[in-house]
Amino acid sequence: MKLLFVFFFFLAGAETLSAQTPEEQLQKLKLQLPPVSTPIANYVKYVRTGNLIFLAGHGPNRIDGSTVTGKVGTALTVAEGYEAAKITALNLLATLKNALGGNLGKVKQIVKVNGYVNCPVDFTDHPKVINGCSDLLVAVFGEKGKHARAAMGMGSLPNNMAVEIEMVVEVED
Repeated sequence: MKLLFVFFFFLAGAETLSAQTPEEQLQKLKLQLPPVSTPIANYVKYVRTGNLIFLAGHGPNRIDGSTVTGKVGTALTVAEGYEAAKITALNLLATLKNALGGNLGKVKQIVKVNGYVNCPVDFTDHPKVINGCSDLLVAVFGEKGKHARAAMGMGSLPNNMAVEIEMVVEVED
C-alpha cells in the first residue's frame, strides 16, 4: 500500500512538473501578445467585480497596429475570419494579462465568449469563425479555456473590423 501511495504521489508530481503556464503555452505556440490598445470611445477595456473580469469587445488588431477589416463571406474567407478571431483572442489575452498584473496563471476559468462576425445577411458560418478564438483559448489554458459561447452575425462592426469578441473570465483572488 505504501508503495502504491508513493507511485501515485510521483505521478502527481510529474504531472505538475510538466504543466505549463499560459505564457509558456503562448511561447510554445510561437504566439506573441500585442500591446494593449486604447479604447476608441468612452469605455474601459475591462471591469473587475469580485473574481470576475468582464473584457470589453476587442477587435483583430495585429502586432503592427493594423486591423483585419471586411465582411467575412464576401471580402474575407471563413479561414481568414477564423484567423481574425484568433488575433482578437490574443488582444483579449493581452488586456487580461494587464488586468492580472502580468500573470495569466491567475485565470481559473474562461467563462463566456460572445463573438460578433461582420458578415452579409445570408452568412451562416459564424461558429466556424469564432472557433479561432475558442481554439486558441483551449490551446493556451487547456480545460480552463473551455467556455460557454455565442457566435452572431452583424451587418457592420466599428471601423469595419472583421470580428469583435468580448469575454468573461473567473480569476483567483
